[in-house]
Amino acid sequence: MDRKQKTVMIVEDDLILNLLYESYLEKLGYGAEGELVYGKTAIEVAKRINPDLILMDISLEGDMDGISAMLEIRKFSDVPVIYITGNSDPYHVERAKETNYLDYLVKPIEFDVLRKSIEKNFEKLSK
Repeated sequence: MDRKQKTVMIVEDDLILNLLYESYLEKLGYGAEGELVYGKTAIEVAKRINPDLILMDISLEGDMDGISAMLEIRKFSDVPVIYITGNSDPYHVERAKETNYLDYLVKPIEFDVLRKSIEKNFEKLSK
């Protein structure tokens, strides 16, 4: 599958980081659906656009965190998820495992780290 055909959904409550990740993805040739800051909105958008990958922050605006949002998304989709978070403590890592994530990246995320993670995981998925 061509990169341009792949859509990556970004769920990040820091709008500056959201724009940064969106620019990273565009530079890599992926379509990006961003500026999602609430878990509930992320669930609705995932249903609507059926993304190829989700970049998910764990700490989100509102009453639902990224892991809870992914658990809801798992009820209708097996879309791959890469967590991008400042929460690397064992509690969050263990909770995230319930969603069968592809990668768990700790902020700040540099372009090459994100590129390698996405490319490694898309390569795995296409086999």
